[in-house]
Amino acid sequence: MGGRPSSPLDKRQQQHLKGQVDALMKNFLPQYRVQLAASVLRQISRELVPQELAQCQLLHSKKLPRVREHRGPLIQLQGHPPQWQPIFCVLRGDGRLEWFSHREEYENGGRPLGSAALTGYTVLTSQREYLHLLDTLCPDSPGDRTQEEPDPLLEMPVNFPLFLQHPFRRHLCFSAATGETQRVWRLALQGGIRLRGTVLQRSQAPAAHAFLDAIRLYRQHKGHFGHDDTTLGSDAEVSDVQARTGTPRNSLGPQRSPGSPLLQVLTAVLMQELLPVLQAQIQTGLRGTGRARAWAWTELLDAVHAAVLAGASAGLRSFQPEKDELLAALDRTIRLDVDHLLSLREQVSAKLLTEVQGPLESCLRRNVDAQLPRLTQTLLNTVEAALAAVQTLLVQGMDRLSRHLRGSPSSTRLRKELMADAVATFLQLADQCLTTALDCIQAAQQLEKVRGRVLKKFQSDSSSAQRRFIRGWQICIFLPFVLSQLEPSCKAELPEFEGEVLAVGSPALTIEGIYEDVIRGALLQRIDRELKKALGASDVSCAPNGCSEVPWNQVEADEETEAQRGTCLK
Repeated sequence: MGGRPSSPLDKRQQQHLKGQVDALMKNFLPQYRVQLAASVLRQISRELVPQELAQCQLLHSKKLPRVREHRGPLIQLQGHPPQWQPIFCVLRGDGRLEWFSHREEYENGGRPLGSAALTGYTVLTSQREYLHLLDTLCPDSPGDRTQEEPDPLLEMPVNFPLFLQHPFRRHLCFSAATGETQRVWRLALQGGIRLRGTVLQRSQAPAAHAFLDAIRLYRQHKGHFGHDDTTLGSDAEVSDVQARTGTPRNSLGPQRSPGSPLLQVLTAVLMQELLPVLQAQIQTGLRGTGRARAWAWTELLDAVHAAVLAGASAGLRSFQPEKDELLAALDRTIRLDVDHLLSLREQVSAKLLTEVQGPLESCLRRNVDAQLPRLTQTLLNTVEAALAAVQTLLVQGMDRLSRHLRGSPSSTRLRKELMADAVATFLQLADQCLTTALDCIQAAQQLEKVRGRVLKKFQSDSSSAQRRFIRGWQICIFLPFVLSQLEPSCKAELPEFEGEVLAVGSPALTIEGIYEDVIRGALLQRIDRELKKALGASDVSCAPNGCSEVPWNQVEADEETEAQRGTCLK
């Protein structure tokens, strides 16, 4: 499982995959170009809206998100046939896992035996659950079980396993020495997975939003509505391409190339399209039976994934110069005509809303209204519990700092405790009040006052973050469903409005984009009404000009506004 045998793909299969990737890029890039224009218009329109809403109280932390690095001995299932072997594992701050033959090799700067970016993985700590997963990957035909080879996982039961499962990659099987070690590694690995899986979502760049919109619309055109793991990707996938395909570093460009955040997403989309074909044509020809056959299937998927990842990298790298020129040109042209474009968009939105009002309202009453209160309350309970946990950690951290200061006034020791924006605010306020004229007791008293101020700011920003989070998730849940329900009826009304948009001659406006914003606006009105019931009318802010007006992608507008002021919570 941990070794790197020669690729199970022959040259013909590799060439076929290249053709599949080329076809994806050919179909996807036109959609991406259109969404780049729409994203630039959205950004410019936000610049024109007065920023009069209440600002975040906490200061913005400039520290980039990272995983707490973790290292220690584990055993790993690797080799052919697989065997459990001792290794030394290291989780890097960027969410990359590496393993070495022993600690000294790591400490001496040696090359790892293997490594994996944790993007898209899931951690399992139950051997029974993992074995069940293997059994479902490649179901045997009747009679195959009678000739099944001995299973190394069953021969040596694992007390404290850590199975890293990926839908398109080979699995990584580790085991810890104790239950506590397993728990610590599980938390560390889950942190790495979360970090690497949300880079695009955290980005405020127009190109990142355009890419995610293009992927979503590309999948909708193929009948796939909804949000899933295909939109999760990280910004360090190029190095993964190099490690898994043996491609020279300079042939792929810098490790943090401009296209790298998009690679995993594109690859996942194509892998989802390829999976049924692979299962029908290749899976039946795999050697072995039972779980040995399932392992061979994951190795095949890993090779396919690596080939697709390399092809997507090449396609995005070729498009990069054109994208840079296009963004610069769009910014110039759209700024000159932004008032006319926004005016036309409002006119078409009003007409389109009139046409789809009937079926849209019927769908919302029938399918959304009944579920919205329960979902709102569930999200509220979840977010409130999470914020309470964060506040507890913050209080504990500030109290610990006060105790450290009473015992030792060393500023070096003080600054070792950091926690995102709240801690950045605490440290800055502490710097302002701590002077050389104060003794330790006086300094600790000043920190108590700072503690109270930070908690008030935290509570204020928590309320804003709570609303943003709930609205965002409700849109993610309901919007794809409503769009799919309206697809047969309302989409037929769009062509009669398309002429008005095309007459403008700007790629920044599309009838499909206006249609989706109309649906989103109507859905947000319901979401805001329900939030008012749950939180109180004074706690919910609607669109800048009132809830009756259709928002211009209001969820993203709220996120962008908060990002410009300084992110409240990570």
